[in-house]
Amino acid sequence: MSEPLNEIVAVIFDWAGTMVDFGCLAPVRALQAAFAADGVAITESQARADMGVAKRDHVRALMRNDAITAAWKAAHGHAAGEEDVDRLYRALEPLMEAAAADHSQLIPGAASLVADLRTAGVKVGSSTGYTRAMMRPILAAAAAQGYAPDVTVCAGETASGRPSPLMVWQALIALDAWPAWRCVKVDDAEVGIAEGRAAGAWTVGVSASGNGVGLGLDAFESLPRSERAARVALAAAALDAAGADYVVDSVAQLGPVLAVIAGRLAQGERPPL
Repeated sequence: MSEPLNEIVAVIFDWAGTMVDFGCLAPVRALQAAFAADGVAITESQARADMGVAKRDHVRALMRNDAITAAWKAAHGHAAGEEDVDRLYRALEPLMEAAAADHSQLIPGAASLVADLRTAGVKVGSSTGYTRAMMRPILAAAAAQGYAPDVTVCAGETASGRPSPLMVWQALIALDAWPAWRCVKVDDAEVGIAEGRAAGAWTVGVSASGNGVGLGLDAFESLPRSERAARVALAAAALDAAGADYVVDSVAQLGPVLAVIAGRLAQGERPPL
């Protein structure tokens, strides 16, 4: 795969749902546990609605959900304020670390894809809505499985998080990878696609392994073929609507798409605005 990729200088990957944690399960489990401990039950679909943003912002967004707002008032006698966000987020942090450790298996094909990128001379970076503390068990587990990006930029390490481009830009600066239009952002969440577009990079969404379908690998593979296809199609449509230049099922199918992007770059094309 080395020769077709010589126009691409870097690929920036998301983590949960993209490179690890098929189905993006860890944040859902942790958020549900944190809210339940505070007397409010949230559904999986509610937890997934703002996936990909920094986890403090995720908690804040959940507090604005009408149903959760009503449940919070019923449980606490008042609407949630910023002090409630802070308290719940502090409770969420250790839950996220534990859940991340439990869901740190690489998505099939991730390690071999990165090995191919390195052989081709493409730099490999990452950005995430997880904090550095939340990422610590994932980074160790991923490295043990053969994936260690050259740089990881975490939530809270830039002035603004997603959908701003700052985490991608910080990763590109650390990699000395430029111009951004010769780089690719890969993500399973719409907000991550928006991040890549804002950075000026090509964007590729991953549909089957990510938040849009939201099933672990065994559960996903156990679905009837027609239902599996329907759920992947819905996730792909959401990523397409968010502006993804391409959508694949998982990073296992990314290699041929990167070759197409490299070919377009060789023809003088840049990512669509």
